[in-house]
Amino acid sequence: MTSTRLWDRAAALTVPSADRRRPEIVALPPRMPTLDELFTFMRDAELRFETLLMRIEERTFGTQGEQLVAIDVALQHPGQARVTTTEPGPGVGTNFETWISDGETVRTYSRLHKLGTRRPVRPTVRGLGDDLPGTSRVYRPLTALPMETLPDTFIHPAGYCQNVLATGRTWISGTDIVRGREAIVVHSDHPRATELAADRPDFHIEIAVDPFEGVILRLVESIGGEVTREAEAVAFQPDAPLPPATFDFDFPAGTTMLY
Repeated sequence: MTSTRLWDRAAALTVPSADRRRPEIVALPPRMPTLDELFTFMRDAELRFETLLMRIEERTFGTQGEQLVAIDVALQHPGQARVTTTEPGPGVGTNFETWISDGETVRTYSRLHKLGTRRPVRPTVRGLGDDLPGTSRVYRPLTALPMETLPDTFIHPAGYCQNVLATGRTWISGTDIVRGREAIVVHSDHPRATELAADRPDFHIEIAVDPFEGVILRLVESIGGEVTREAEAVAFQPDAPLPPATFDFDFPAGTTMLY
């Protein structure tokens, strides 16, 4: 189950549908999947539910000790999403950031700085058609989330599988239980790193993947055997009922609009 060959199918969903994209692999086989099967299954994770409520807790360990951040995600296909990031602890009500999108407009608000933005959704990169190699193409989400964030990585794992995990020595070690849910555990030794501090031969990533939906439930990064980052989905509710006002938001009085 070990692979050093790059998986390059992050944007290769070819299953036609009259109304919407459908997963290429509907369900994993009863045996332990291969890495290619698992990564392809993970690529289509968001296509397996209509709504989602998720809470991710991220702990980082560095010179300032342990830092905890909580991220709450609400999603409804197609296009509607809300991501709220807080730092639990004293004064939690004064320190949060919210990102909200309806598929056409993105609004952000920082309570700590009382700053807001309202802008059109960023257009997709043009020219990345089917004639390019798989590694040069990108996954286009059904419902976009803030780029290069944990919610995007957990719910849209295709790019992470292709551009990070598959660049190292990668293998499936077995299964584990994450917050009461069964998960498939994947390891990657010395994958490609975006931060210079982590670009070391002893850099290691471990993820736990939900075998029914394909989302990432846990991500652990370590250097030299010491954990530097651990993120876990402490709440995960696919197809959860959402309150009508989930995606409503009005900028509070006194907000300074940057644009």
